[in-house]
Amino acid sequence: MRKVAFYTLGCKLNFSETSTIARGFQDKGYAKVNFTDEPDIFIINTCSVTENADKKCKKIVKEANKINPNGYVAIIGCYAQLKPKEISEIPGVDAVLGAAEKFRLHELLDGFVKPEQTQVIASEIQEAKAFNNAYSINDRTRTFLKVQDGCNYHCAFCTIPLARGKSRSDTIENILKSAHEIAATDVKEVVLTGVNIGDFGIQEGKRKERFVDLVKALDEVEGIERLRISSIEPNLLTNEIIEFVSQSKRFVPHFHIPLQSGNNKTLRKMRRRYLRELYEERVAKIRQLMPNCCIGVDVIVGFPGETEENFLDTYNFLNELDISYLHVFTYSERANTAATEMENPVPLKVRQQRSKMLRILSDKKRRAFYESQIDTTHTVLFEDDVEEGMMHGFTENYVRVTAKYDPLLINELKTVTLTQINEKGTVEVTEPELIYEEH
Repeated sequence: MRKVAFYTLGCKLNFSETSTIARGFQDKGYAKVNFTDEPDIFIINTCSVTENADKKCKKIVKEANKINPNGYVAIIGCYAQLKPKEISEIPGVDAVLGAAEKFRLHELLDGFVKPEQTQVIASEIQEAKAFNNAYSINDRTRTFLKVQDGCNYHCAFCTIPLARGKSRSDTIENILKSAHEIAATDVKEVVLTGVNIGDFGIQEGKRKERFVDLVKALDEVEGIERLRISSIEPNLLTNEIIEFVSQSKRFVPHFHIPLQSGNNKTLRKMRRRYLRELYEERVAKIRQLMPNCCIGVDVIVGFPGETEENFLDTYNFLNELDISYLHVFTYSERANTAATEMENPVPLKVRQQRSKMLRILSDKKRRAFYESQIDTTHTVLFEDDVEEGMMHGFTENYVRVTAKYDPLLINELKTVTLTQINEKGTVEVTEPELIYEEH
């Protein structure tokens, strides 16, 4: 039995795809093992959102070559689509597969025999038209369910349309089939994921279904305790979606909504499809219907032409906005994007200073949100994440909590009261009630 190991860089969507590809290997008789178990085959699923992701890929290949110099190394994912030739020149890489090919590893790589020269099998991104169903299972406490892929937006800073192609979706019928398969396992929470999930419904180039209809259909699936929306564009997060989630049986009160900039001039240069006034309206609507909802925000600092005044406009906007945390990205130049041609690049040191300011603001926002939840009761899904005798989990509204380790709590939903914030910034809880079986 040949051994295969997987390593995933990047987003929840990549994790869902890696898990599905891994199950395909196991169905064909391969043994899935850890990277350190001297596998015969290494599959590395890459990201290329930031420059660091590219560097990480090279480091992982080097590590794979150390673990097993005779191992077969295949690179898939976004970086593989964007820069296949560059990856093929990394010592020890045997194959590079693009977006249209990554689900056809067995068909295309002919037994995973090390070739004399690196194989590059990467079509032009226009060929990535098919939607490949994917969901993660047995990898983490949560399951990531892929519902959409690709993007028809062309934001000035983003390479995703070049790496994943045009927006396309599965059908609601097929997604419900996957959801029922997941419900038959011991999974308690499913996270809906995609590149631009609010754009769900495009099949064969035409819009045939709506995201809100998918949400309503999934809410009826018995056996899944929680459903979570991973990230959704503010212009696609409609009042209908917000209102439904607020009354939902299974969808949790947590939205992650990319902003990227709180300055309208910068938003226009970024080619975003909204202005900050719309974003503010979405946050106000959520707070009106779900006061305890967790609201996360993506923001990019140091975009070309961003002046100190523009940045402070963003900072002040976020400071006043009733949000829960930030994901801060320092702008980095990506080849073949419109932003690389723009004038007045922001010096790297200034970008880093601005990032630091917003990360401090994020800590402040998260702390304030956590404090607002003290002495309230929630359900926590405990994870297999043990540190110094303590385990962790998340409430339905995404408060990270800690409790004394007990193996009976892992992958269990327990009702607790949030008591205090500890020195590490997580929330301590009352001891969860355990139900012991009599033998």
